Amino acid sequence: MPADFSGKWILESNEKFEDYLKALNIDFATRKIAISLSQTKVVVQDGDKFEFKTLSTFRNYELAFTVGVEFDEYTKGLDNRNVKSLVTWEGDKLVCTQKGDKKGRGWKHWIEGDKLFLELTCEDVVCYQVFKKRE
Repeated sequence: MPADFSGKWILESNEKFEDYLKALNIDFATRKIAISLSQTKVVVQDGDKFEFKTLSTFRNYELAFTVGVEFDEYTKGLDNRNVKSLVTWEGDKLVCTQKGDKKGRGWKHWIEGDKLFLELTCEDVVCYQVFKKRE
């Protein structure tokens, strides 16, 4: 049985986020705003169906997908690109590969204890975010 990601998660640490945003060609002003924000993730999981909401005072992003089913994703409010995304299970990790004009793009989510980990990749840049579960 895969991990249960459901819950509300508050950003605790954010390593190399600005480098990741640079790899996505995000402009200077937007990068400065983005790295200063507190983020909350709200995850609703029903088996292999997921709804992720990333909430902040600047922008919100919502993503719904079914594990194993490729989908078209428009990264509105992030870098505003169209990508083909596929999320799969690797053990208890959710792993997303995104095909588009940026190479090596994707993410991984996994849980350890009361922490949700997110690894974001684009080209040769890797960003690590850690979220703590909020009751």
